[in-house]
Amino acid sequence: MQYHGHVVRSAAALAAAMGIGRFAYTPILPLMTAQAGITTHTSATLATANYAGYLAGALAGSIWPRLARSVAVCRASLVVLVASLVGMPLIASTIEWTLLRALAGVASALVFVIAVNTLLEHLHERPAHLAGWALGGVGGGIALSAVVVLTSGQWRLAWWTSAAAAAVLAAVAWTMHPAPEGATPESSDRPGRRPPHRAFALLAASYTLEGIGYIIAGTFLVAAVAQDAPHWLGGGAWLVVGLATVPSAALWAALSSRWSHPGLLATALCVQATGIAVAGLFGGVTAALVGAVLFGGTFIGVSTLSLAAGRLLRYPRAVALLTAGYSVGQIAGPAAVSPLLHNGFRTAMLVAAVVVSAAALVAGLMRIVGRQPHGWVTESEVADTSGEFVDQGVNRGVVLTPPPHQ
Repeated sequence: MQYHGHVVRSAAALAAAMGIGRFAYTPILPLMTAQAGITTHTSATLATANYAGYLAGALAGSIWPRLARSVAVCRASLVVLVASLVGMPLIASTIEWTLLRALAGVASALVFVIAVNTLLEHLHERPAHLAGWALGGVGGGIALSAVVVLTSGQWRLAWWTSAAAAAVLAAVAWTMHPAPEGATPESSDRPGRRPPHRAFALLAASYTLEGIGYIIAGTFLVAAVAQDAPHWLGGGAWLVVGLATVPSAALWAALSSRWSHPGLLATALCVQATGIAVAGLFGGVTAALVGAVLFGGTFIGVSTLSLAAGRLLRYPRAVALLTAGYSVGQIAGPAAVSPLLHNGFRTAMLVAAVVVSAAALVAGLMRIVGRQPHGWVTESEVADTSGEFVDQGVNRGVVLTPPPHQ
């Protein structure tokens, strides 16, 4: 049962890096707005800095694959991550906050890549749901950050407590050992097939739009829910997002073994757009919880299905290109809606819902253009390409091939 240790350590790393390091800002934002007096422009700037840092870290892992296989880099990134959280309540300068959020983004990206690398090496011959549950660590971290904010009530204390929680998770992940270079089988393309340019262009457009829409919702959901409601409802909705995220990767992996085609991706995007719209349009507990479940249950699934489809299309450096578009979308999203925030956060949520709906429409067009038969990817193939950043040069997973019945 040694592989269970890899699941636990990887899940802890993802909880620290993504659930807290990257997303703790979401439930803390309303507290900083009310107590620290940050403007809507500043809130968008801090979000953009974090996503820009994440893109930089992801690209670094792609350009220098050894970074994603280094124990020293993993541990240094965990330390930087915790330090960036500790620093937030110690200062009150927008410039310094921006720098800290950018550093947190770089560190979270590197830890994410290393954690997925570890999963690919140690679980590639294990049931696919194990990797899915490890990726559920992201949701566990999100839920933990929500509990922290609900029990803090003060923005500085919320950052301190988040840093303490991340430190505990980092200690659990400290002995995580990524695979040495060349330890896992390299990806290869089957000869004799021309890259499907139109299908990949549609996939890239859909995934970039998802990056824009998902990150707007992921950044401002709590603030939008809490805008005209008790403080606890915003934090409670974020807790539900985290809890819904925990089983989502395993769930979508299981669904993909039966309905793995562009229609499943379009369905996931439609569900996500509905959740964002419900949270943005309607007030009250029911709308907040329904929106949180639909959003939390899909955003990792959409990433999983998109990256797996990119690998199956066998377009050159498909996953790297998809990740770049997704990351650029995340940088553009908060900046694009920043002028809309002076009247609150609900309008931004509606924009996010429209953008994700457009992503669903584009994904649906892939079915028409690509004319791909049922079953693009299998459960194990999805597990090997799960997450936000998996690159052929960094995380060499099992080669994607169509299911035997095709």
